[in-house]
Amino acid sequence: MLTKPEVFKTYDLRGIYRQDFDEDLAYRLGLAFVKMKLEELGTLNMKLVVASDMRLSSPSLKASLIRGMTDGGAQVIDIGLAPTPTFYFAVAHYGYHGGIQVSASHNPKEWNGFKLVREKAAPIGGNTGLDWLKEEVMSGQLNVAARPGQVEVKTNVVADQAAHDLALVDSSKIKPLKIVIDTANGMGAVYFEELFKHLPCQVIKMNWELDGNFPAHEADPFKAANVADLCQRVVAEKADLGITTDGDADRIFFVTETGQAVEAGITRAVLSKLFLADKPGAKIGYDIRPGRITPETIEAAGGKPVPTKVGHALIKKQMIEENIYFAGESSGHFYFNMAEGCYEVPLVVTLKILAALSASGQTFSDYIKPYQKYFNAGEINIKVADPLAKVKAIRAAYIAGRQNELDGISVEFDDYWFNVRASNTEPLLRLNLEATTKEIMETKRDELVALIKS
Repeated sequence: MLTKPEVFKTYDLRGIYRQDFDEDLAYRLGLAFVKMKLEELGTLNMKLVVASDMRLSSPSLKASLIRGMTDGGAQVIDIGLAPTPTFYFAVAHYGYHGGIQVSASHNPKEWNGFKLVREKAAPIGGNTGLDWLKEEVMSGQLNVAARPGQVEVKTNVVADQAAHDLALVDSSKIKPLKIVIDTANGMGAVYFEELFKHLPCQVIKMNWELDGNFPAHEADPFKAANVADLCQRVVAEKADLGITTDGDADRIFFVTETGQAVEAGITRAVLSKLFLADKPGAKIGYDIRPGRITPETIEAAGGKPVPTKVGHALIKKQMIEENIYFAGESSGHFYFNMAEGCYEVPLVVTLKILAALSASGQTFSDYIKPYQKYFNAGEINIKVADPLAKVKAIRAAYIAGRQNELDGISVEFDDYWFNVRASNTEPLLRLNLEATTKEIMETKRDELVALIKS
């Protein structure tokens, strides 16, 4: 059995294919998942969704996963190649009992993995089922059902998703904008192809073909190098804006007409105001990493800002428990808490941005200018031997600041503020810092980097 325990992460399973795991893990995971659902539901009368991204290893992993589920006695709804938000939509919208997406998100091509959800697309993380599944998979004590389940192939899910999301936004006011979209040979092309059939916009497609080799660049827009070509193309085409997504298309980023990548924190602030217009006074969530413009915008728009930890499973859980209407992460995840489920909605986000920009009559750069009040250092990842010890040292060194330990250590001074937290999967510290001036940002960034590396 080729399954390294390290494949089981905090929010999902992920590793290098045929180095950390192979098809045997996929099969055992399918069996174990059905066993878990049997204990929860008390019956094998269940329908579980399976989908995959375009990675080269996804077809064989998906086939083994489905075989495990059907050997366990469950009925599988195979929705084929699908972006992760489309997978979430399928589970939640059609009322299925859960499911598994084969994907390694934004990781390099050698990687693959699995994202798991319950009813209403509720995520399964470490202490909400993933640790239990790890024990079951690693034990090897899994049995097949007396009667195998069947597979139903379901098509047109993306069309249903687009129709659903279009109904949530008044798209009639969207002007014939010129948009450059780079999907990095990933899954975003699938839902954008469907969405823009219904809009008057001119779309210039970049890296649109699904290709698990990622020939153009990594499918990780969080890295500036992977957005550089899009920024240049937007300017060259004299487009109104640019859009890019990661490998499984659950994260979305924007570029202005001047070729400037928009910080996800600013996009989140813009969206917070737009969602509050639909539900005045609502709770709006934002992760603990710096991005002060978000809580300021929420308060100015009459909403209630609610800080969250980092990570989709943790944020969605908090949104459901605390009735948070909308939430955004600094990493480009944007969540909407609907009656049918709480999950990422990149198409709704796209529609809201396009509608707001069209109504404003402004260029995108002018539209976001009021939100560009602070200077952000971006996320800096530093490898350390003992991340928790470094966090403790930072806490002591910056004791004069206002401190918060919701996720790692957050420290706030009047002219700068930062968060340092340990990675859930690697021996890394992640530093995010923001300041009132560029000079203070650079000085304090360098100061903290030196301390972490010391």
